[in-house]
Amino acid sequence: MADIVSERGQERFVTAEEKLHSLEKLDDSGAGGWNWFTARTILTSGAGFFTDSYDVFIINLITPMLGYVYYAHNNNKIPADIEGILKGMSSVGTFIGQLLFGFLGDILGRKIYGFELLIIIIGTINCATASSAIRGVSAIGFLGLWRLILGIGIGGDYPMSATITSEWSAAGKRGMMMALIFSMQGIGNLAAAIVTLILLAIFKNAIIADVMNLDYVWRLCIGLGAVPAVGTIYLRFTMPESPRYSLNVEHDVEAAAQAKGQVVSNELAKQYTKVEEKRDHWAEFRAYFGQWKHFKVLLGTASAWFLLDVAFYGLGLNNSAILSAIGFANKPTPFETLWANTVGQIIITCLGSVPGYYITVFTIEKLGRRTIQIMGFTATTILFAILAGCYNILIERSMPAFIFLFTLAQLFQNFGANSTTFIIPGEVFPTKVRASAHGISAASGKAGAILASFAFNALVDVGGPQGAHAFLPEVLGIFAAVMFLGLVVTILWIPESKGKDLEEFEEGYVAEHTVEAGSSDASIANESVYPEQEAGKA
Repeated sequence: MADIVSERGQERFVTAEEKLHSLEKLDDSGAGGWNWFTARTILTSGAGFFTDSYDVFIINLITPMLGYVYYAHNNNKIPADIEGILKGMSSVGTFIGQLLFGFLGDILGRKIYGFELLIIIIGTINCATASSAIRGVSAIGFLGLWRLILGIGIGGDYPMSATITSEWSAAGKRGMMMALIFSMQGIGNLAAAIVTLILLAIFKNAIIADVMNLDYVWRLCIGLGAVPAVGTIYLRFTMPESPRYSLNVEHDVEAAAQAKGQVVSNELAKQYTKVEEKRDHWAEFRAYFGQWKHFKVLLGTASAWFLLDVAFYGLGLNNSAILSAIGFANKPTPFETLWANTVGQIIITCLGSVPGYYITVFTIEKLGRRTIQIMGFTATTILFAILAGCYNILIERSMPAFIFLFTLAQLFQNFGANSTTFIIPGEVFPTKVRASAHGISAASGKAGAILASFAFNALVDVGGPQGAHAFLPEVLGIFAAVMFLGLVVTILWIPESKGKDLEEFEEGYVAEHTVEAGSSDASIANESVYPEQEAGKA
């Protein structure tokens, strides 16, 4: 029986072999090498992420300005509840956008790429020009509304940019390109602080003469964030449909070939027939993730991102201690206070954060995504545990050591799970559900950040006065436990995607060596990309 190959088996071998050859061409041509497609993808997706992080981070720099302009009667500070809502509105919008554009990217195709950037531009401009009604809603109220809409666009950029970058990249460069796109978050953070610093310098004399001139500064700080988005929106709207989506979902070989600048071969024309009937994405989604072997991967990517973002917020709780230690706390005048706060934020951003992104860029194709994520969770578990156990001693007696540990924690957050939780969901799912799965994973992470911002803001002040952070050491211990859970989730449920073609994650994939070996029906079974899955079957 071992020497007899069924007719059905032969057909599957032939189909698999043809598909492998066709997708090898996809990687070897327009979508694979360093060429205009690569440069265009980096430029369009990178500019979007730069804008995203700029718009998210800039609120931390302008809220003190809003206090001087609108809350002089409250000791020049925005009330804590209003500040929390103002900062949280973009997070809620981001959560909505990640889910919305994730599913739309699979239902309508990657061709919707650009609409999320349009929402960002509209939201940014309206944030910068927010004003009050004569009676009723204040300028802060309208600013919060437009930050909600801005957040929807920012959220949409996650699944769309990740999916587009992944599907336009070759296997050997895909991780590096996705890490490079994601690293623009660090540059966006840095740019927001630098732009704020430049505008404060320009308006220095005006601010000293009349603090209300800060009204110009905060609006310009926000509005300038739209510039890179406006500069690249044309490239997004004119980007062709992803060849993989055309080939694997729509079965439109002509569109796939056209996107790569190729002519359709007879081999491909015979293999694929364009699907004219309407797809039922929800049925496909349920059928695929209804299988535990697939659902556990989604559970892994979503859980890891959720746990990361819960603890990622913990580093921000230490910012006030760092700024105070390096002499960038409150100053006697509004201008000096704002200047010191901005310079301090630049220093904190550079303390391991930006370097961490770029270490990932240069090592991810050598070390692998799973390895970096395991290493990052392990390192941050240890560092949070040390900070928790020795917090008071470090703060009181060895601030340089505290700053060093803080820097290492930021380094291993970004040279670790903060980068890989973005990259992995864009690779380990088939084309038909890739954007949806990435959107769910990203939204899980944002849910973790929202939970942390509300829960731990209250928890850190247990047992002490407001703002004293008396319970912070214990909270850091909780974050260490959360990081350990992230490590466990990664080991159990997340596969390695380094060096693998995206076709290997398609449903029904047959490995090339299986095709060549083809001696029995048993060898026709799908080759697993999860080694532990096969071990479990034994």
